[in-house]
Amino acid sequence: MDLNADLGEGFGHWTLTDDDALLDCVTSANVACGFHAGDASVMRRVCDTAAARGVRIGAQVAYRDLAGFGRRSMDVPPAELTAEVAYQIGALRVFAEAAGSAVSYVKPHGALYNRAVRDDEQAAAVVEGVRLAGGGLAVLGLPGSRLLAHAGAAGLTAVTEAFADRAYTPEGTLVPRGEPGAVVHDADEVVRRSVGMAVDGGVLGADGSRIPVVARSLCVHGDTPGAAALARRVRAALEAAGVTVRAFA
Repeated sequence: MDLNADLGEGFGHWTLTDDDALLDCVTSANVACGFHAGDASVMRRVCDTAAARGVRIGAQVAYRDLAGFGRRSMDVPPAELTAEVAYQIGALRVFAEAAGSAVSYVKPHGALYNRAVRDDEQAAAVVEGVRLAGGGLAVLGLPGSRLLAHAGAAGLTAVTEAFADRAYTPEGTLVPRGEPGAVVHDADEVVRRSVGMAVDGGVLGADGSRIPVVARSLCVHGDTPGAAALARRVRAALEAAGVTVRAFA
């Protein structure tokens, strides 16, 4: 099981994620590419540290929405979205390669991630942006999403993802952040859920029903309070349960 986290979500002197501590325990880093968070200095610093620690680097692409942290859905024309996805990947690739590493995969962020679960047009535009950027990058997304369907159809590696600290609907999608209980804050529960998804292939949904989850990567959100300590606990619990924690890319 891969363990990923959203990193580089700062801007200028403002910081949000504890990048150094998280890079000690995750195997893949979803690095903000400047549209929802991050800037050139932040991207360079995270890539340097990730490369030094052998952590895979992924481009976390988003709608152009710094003020809303990329969590507001936007109606971006497909051709424009394709160009913006490729632009973000290209920006991160410069710093990844300068650090002696490479961008290995792409993961949409926030509203774009959720929109690409069901919206064929937006999902296809994201995948076309990945193809435009070149390199045959893997695409990380929710099982059963239109995003992964389009990635597979385009010949890209589609990687399924589960969320340690997010509640699931009975349909297997994420409970919207604006709804009560969307984020799981109890650390013990997050750890239990993580092991359950990795070992048993399922998790309890918000309504108490069992939701099947088949995933190659598990996400712990970097902006969660105490995220680094939580990620360390999740990794230790996975390894104690006999799960090999390693990057998918």
